[in-house]
Amino acid sequence: MERNAFFDNAKFILIFLVVFGHMIQPFTDGSTTINTLYMWIYTFHMPAFILLAGFFAKGSGNISYILNLIKKLLVPYLIFQLIYTGYYFIIGKSGWQNDLFHPQWALWFLFSLFCWHLLLYWFKKIPAVLSITLAVQIGLIVGYFGEIGHTFSLSRTFVFFPFFLAGYWLTEKQVMLVKRKAFKVISVGVMAAIAFAIYYMPDFNSGWLLASKSYGDLGMSEYGGLARLAVYITAAIMVASVLAWIPKSKQTFTKLGTRTLYVYLLHGFFIQYFRQIDVFKINNLVDFVGLAAISMGIVLLLSSKPVLGIWQPIIEGKASIMKKAYHEKISKKQPGTES
Repeated sequence: MERNAFFDNAKFILIFLVVFGHMIQPFTDGSTTINTLYMWIYTFHMPAFILLAGFFAKGSGNISYILNLIKKLLVPYLIFQLIYTGYYFIIGKSGWQNDLFHPQWALWFLFSLFCWHLLLYWFKKIPAVLSITLAVQIGLIVGYFGEIGHTFSLSRTFVFFPFFLAGYWLTEKQVMLVKRKAFKVISVGVMAAIAFAIYYMPDFNSGWLLASKSYGDLGMSEYGGLARLAVYITAAIMVASVLAWIPKSKQTFTKLGTRTLYVYLLHGFFIQYFRQIDVFKINNLVDFVGLAAISMGIVLLLSSKPVLGIWQPIIEGKASIMKKAYHEKISKKQPGTES
């Protein structure tokens, strides 16, 4: 079957927003506009990414499947945990002494993704609506326990799992319902309304969107469940609204959507260095556009074949790109055979 360009287009756009969101995060305190954009992006970009990951999940649960997950997710997690720890020490970043069970920065996604695949084995045996309802209830309940936090990325694992599970249950036909003209028109109003609400709620704690803290830490120990339910609803309608505007046809960037894991794992080297040396400022529109351009440059660089070839042995545990390049180089050097 031909790969649906819509999903790769979505992943490329989302990974750009991940990088761009991390680029502008240091400037959120000094600008209500930047803070609004940052929070607006965070209402949907990780839930959408996780939903797409669930859409392509199998959840077979046999030994070979689990071993493959360990190879694809846990091994890179352990390797990058060590790499980032050393890198943070070199650039002088505080808090570099994280142990293996406290994911460095964005590495929580690998550990959580592994857990979501394991959870899927049991949850897929429950009818779709019931399983998603149960996952949402668990996501609401864990916020009341302060012990469930950053360690093993447990809080994010449980809070974001409903999106992974929803992605698993969705069919391609159901996903494409968001492409209807009527829904696209409504989605514009939805996205604008959410942005408007965020703008006039500057004190809204971004921790609600990051999903790594308990309700007590977020200052709402009693009614945190209701607040998280509102965040769930907001994220769901935002994911649908944004996906409505993802192009369905092949684009020049479509193929790069298959390489988002590389961008996700590697862009932290740039972001953390930029933050450490405090090299950027946003004083005007030119600065803002410049950061967007740099973010796109990072995405394109980390999606390039040379970068993929260098990092593939670590991220995927194989070296097919380098082997292919080597064989092509050898074949070009060999003289043609005359007839």
